[in-house]
Amino acid sequence: MAARMERRGVDTPWWRLERSPADLDSIAPAELLRLLEQLLLIRRFEERLLKLSVAGILHGPAHSSIGQDGAAVGAMSALATTDKINGTHRMHHQFLAKVLNFATPAGYSPLEQPVPQSFRDMVYRTYAEILGLQPGFCGGRGGSMHLRYPEAGILGSNAIVGGNPPHAVGYALADKLRGRSDVSVAFFGDGAMQNGAAYESMNLAALYRTPTVFFVENNLYAVSTHVSEQTRETRLAARGLSLGVPAIEFDGMDLIAARLAMQEAKALIERDGGPVLVEAQTYRHLHQSGALRGSAFGYRDKAEEESWLARDPVQAYPRELRERGLLDEQQLARLEQRADDILDGALGQLIEHYGDERKARIVPALWPDPQSVDEGIRGDLSELAGLRSVELEQREASELEDMRFIDAIPQAMLRNMERMDGIIILGEDVHHLRGGTAGATKFIGERFPERLIGTPICENGFTGMALGAALNGMRPVVEIMYPDFSLVAADQLFNQIAKVRHMFGGSFPVPVVVRSRVSAGTGYGSQHSMDASGLFMLYPGWRIVAPSRPYDYIGLLNAALACDDPVLVVEYSELFKQSGPVPSGDWDYIVPLGKARVARAGSRCTILSYGPMVGVCCDVAERTGIDAEVIDLRSLDVAGLDWQTIGASVAKTNALMVAEQTARGTSIGARLISEAQSRLFDDLDHEIVHVTGSLSSPVVSRVLEQAALANAAGVEKALRAMDSRRGRSQDAR
Repeated sequence: MAARMERRGVDTPWWRLERSPADLDSIAPAELLRLLEQLLLIRRFEERLLKLSVAGILHGPAHSSIGQDGAAVGAMSALATTDKINGTHRMHHQFLAKVLNFATPAGYSPLEQPVPQSFRDMVYRTYAEILGLQPGFCGGRGGSMHLRYPEAGILGSNAIVGGNPPHAVGYALADKLRGRSDVSVAFFGDGAMQNGAAYESMNLAALYRTPTVFFVENNLYAVSTHVSEQTRETRLAARGLSLGVPAIEFDGMDLIAARLAMQEAKALIERDGGPVLVEAQTYRHLHQSGALRGSAFGYRDKAEEESWLARDPVQAYPRELRERGLLDEQQLARLEQRADDILDGALGQLIEHYGDERKARIVPALWPDPQSVDEGIRGDLSELAGLRSVELEQREASELEDMRFIDAIPQAMLRNMERMDGIIILGEDVHHLRGGTAGATKFIGERFPERLIGTPICENGFTGMALGAALNGMRPVVEIMYPDFSLVAADQLFNQIAKVRHMFGGSFPVPVVVRSRVSAGTGYGSQHSMDASGLFMLYPGWRIVAPSRPYDYIGLLNAALACDDPVLVVEYSELFKQSGPVPSGDWDYIVPLGKARVARAGSRCTILSYGPMVGVCCDVAERTGIDAEVIDLRSLDVAGLDWQTIGASVAKTNALMVAEQTARGTSIGARLISEAQSRLFDDLDHEIVHVTGSLSSPVVSRVLEQAALANAAGVEKALRAMDSRRGRSQDAR
């Protein structure tokens, strides 16, 4: 008998919004004119920007939103200032609409009142930012593609396609946990919809019922690739149905329809808890970047472009207002003149000889100071100044008790969660298995279940969600189960978290902590045995700590959780069962970030190490009788290395070795040696010795895994050879 096929469906709704003339009539005339003023201002803002690009005054791309601006004005009019948004590299229209709404005085009517000074300020600062100038919102560092103004609810646009949706989920998660009623909106395009981050974000938002609106501007083209070449299902509103995300699609060339769609999305979130997917079916009239149309590059035909131009919101919206008797030609001309005055006034302050194409140039005094280029990569740690710093060696023996490393990890985290209600933990399986796969969250689920968030397997998504939560006031802790998995989250870890503070001006906290367990030597093979320290070291926005004993773990974790910079906390499985002294009651101390410790005093040579190799090096020095001074780096990031302690040691021993366990390719040793060579050259008697693992990643075979990692035998061999060479050199003298 033939199998019977029963057609299935989903319960999640999908609507097409069609608005009527009555919808326009329900809006106050002054509000309709205010929206028109915004639309004209944004359109002419971008037309001038394209001229600046052609003239060579704009440095970098000009991704204009011409054609899509009506949807931005309409959608933004339905949002409150406290509602958060982010966007993509093409965000001038949404940014301007949101900041202008923020700057609009109560009761404002454009035909009855003069232009508010606040409008002029917003336009001036937006142009300044796009031109890369100091008066910009981010001091000129963000430019066109990275716009941020948190006072208006804009937490940052993003130049990585698909980079921003996870952040909006994080903003919304933070608001939900804090009991706030705001919504967060991620604006992105049809190209980003094909990105895994969009799927991961919608799934996370649906799973945690966050008040998030995913607003996709389907302009049909990702650069030059038509949506039908990107996906078999071109109806992008359908994407959320399998995830339980209701969807609204509408004519994105219709300003009023966009307003209604956003209002409906907010109402759905208020009723059902969110999220909602909104698809604006729209069109960008110009190419991906610049002033030419797509037909100039051959991927569009002119007939298609003309058909969309006939629906251009800058033409269609004022025409409808005229037809309804709400606007006449004289009034339209007045609004156009007002827009011109605002824009020309702003550009006249930024550009010398503005209007003269041969002489026009940026006012020199407005460029950022080149000496400030590295400022704001991370903070100055002033937030830790009031915390008590106590080293183990300063403690009385009576204050201490022995504890296993693995037991200190969850207890230290739990104590911090009791003190700081903004800490949340995210990661795979952290809420089950009696403390996650390594026991690191033991007892936390019983005490703070709503702040211990077990995630799906989507490192990029939940790491991006953590960043969004951090930008909206939380202190997230991300557990990446194995360091190798950080490569799955590489965009969020390195393009986003590592860079966000600097590129947006450097004046706000990014308190994200990433915990990662190094399992080298446990037989988990090449894809589960990485030490990610060397990878994170490439990005100076990250601080990196690698505790080698339980006491230091507690103090460094306390410092990391109070720090306003991103911090990677490296945990080594090899150390978990080892015991060490910790305070019997007083755990409210920090070990300073950027401070090394002398693990073994000596005079013959200096060994720099970290993690499990610290104990190995100390044991080798004791066993061989070679009087080596072993320094536990503790902080591994380049800008956080304790060169004062290192330099004092090398000045005494005149010899240096770097010893680490990890494979050579992802080690930090080469960077340490390069820095030491330039800093300590005058105190070194001969070359710096490097002990590290092999070229290969550890594999499952026990003997090959051991061969891939540095060990005591390697340290001893190098130390004896180094000592022998020093002896011969001294005899020769």
